[in-house]
Amino acid sequence: MASLSKDQHGSYRILFINGYGKRKTIRPGRLNAKQAQELKLKVEHLNAIQIAQLPPDAELARWLSQIGDDLARKFAAVGLMPARQSSTLGDFLNGYLESRAMDSKPNTISNLKGVANELQRFFGPNTQLRTITPVLAESFMAHYHERGLAPTTIYRQLKFAKQFFGIAVKRKLIASNPFADVRGKSSTQNHRLQYVTVEEIQAVLQQANLTFQVIIALSRFAGMRCPSEVMLLRWEDVDLARGRMMVTSPKTEHIEGRGTRITPITPKLRPYLEQAKAIAEPEDKYVVGGIAGQRYRDSAATGWRGTNLRSTMTKYIFRAGLVPWPKIFHNLRASCETDFARHHPIHVVTAWLGNTPKIALNHYLQTQEADFDKAVRGQNESAESDASRRDLAHQTAQSPEGKVGQEQTQTAKIPRKVALVATDGQYCPTIEQTKDYTRQELNL
Repeated sequence: MASLSKDQHGSYRILFINGYGKRKTIRPGRLNAKQAQELKLKVEHLNAIQIAQLPPDAELARWLSQIGDDLARKFAAVGLMPARQSSTLGDFLNGYLESRAMDSKPNTISNLKGVANELQRFFGPNTQLRTITPVLAESFMAHYHERGLAPTTIYRQLKFAKQFFGIAVKRKLIASNPFADVRGKSSTQNHRLQYVTVEEIQAVLQQANLTFQVIIALSRFAGMRCPSEVMLLRWEDVDLARGRMMVTSPKTEHIEGRGTRITPITPKLRPYLEQAKAIAEPEDKYVVGGIAGQRYRDSAATGWRGTNLRSTMTKYIFRAGLVPWPKIFHNLRASCETDFARHHPIHVVTAWLGNTPKIALNHYLQTQEADFDKAVRGQNESAESDASRRDLAHQTAQSPEGKVGQEQTQTAKIPRKVALVATDGQYCPTIEQTKDYTRQELNL
């Protein structure tokens, strides 16, 4: 229990006995009677959990994070709470970015810095972390909407902001994450997906020099990420005799077992690799070699900025008499995956391209007119098969004996395709199975 008293100057004092039996006093300053009584109850609560060595509940922790620095120091002095670590938004963000500089890729650091700068412009670098509330976090999201940013951009930026304040919670700089419930709307931007046909890309290839032909072919016919995977492909990883190559993936190297993958050398890709191999110098390590290839690789340290690949590719597309499509190299990779998916199981395709079935379905695979044509042909074939069975049934009914004879009871082996589904939800290849059916079972 705590007691409340008032001195001769009208200031309240709160007295309590701590867990060691010692009398402690808090002088919160000038308060009215109601405020003093409420504060007394909080002190009793804090003293009780300190004696029981229990952490404060969420509501009490939130209240502690919102009290002023002066009262927090007084509480810490009598052992009711740990000493508050004061940190401004600017100091915290700059310190966090420095800690990530050694273990993150340049593009990741660049993206984190962009959001960190935006947070400091909006809230101010000298703002105390604990003063940023969920209401202010909502205002930050509204600020993005007012600027007219795309929903996907807002969604990604808010994820970074939530990540920053989540780290602050772990470091016990704040009690809760103000961005915990602030979410943008994620979208797949399928309207920017465009299938690039083989005929279109061949027209572009005719306009490109040999170095760029290899870049285009690896992107469209092997589905490699450009520039990161294309520029890092070495000749020692290309096995033309066996028709496969080992692709190094900087994007997924942090995931165990996903740093490299084996990709087939398709017939459409092979001529470009063979031609590049024929003119490669003995000292060339990389498939995209020469001065241009080295210049591209030198830009890897800055997140592949300055490679100018998109501008050069756009020039070749115009020369081929085509209109540049959105997300130029992403759509080459997506078109390759779409082609592979028509002929191979999805788990095989995603192993070749280094993504997952979920990502492939949401961001890569596209429906083409040929898919509708194939479906229509399948329906026609089914209709023809039904007609054949009806004719056979009619002939059976017209037999002289009016019954099913010995020839009609003979069994027929009908092949059927069975699609197996693995326990993780991925599709396995279809297999051919046969089963004996009598004509009676088939209702013939």
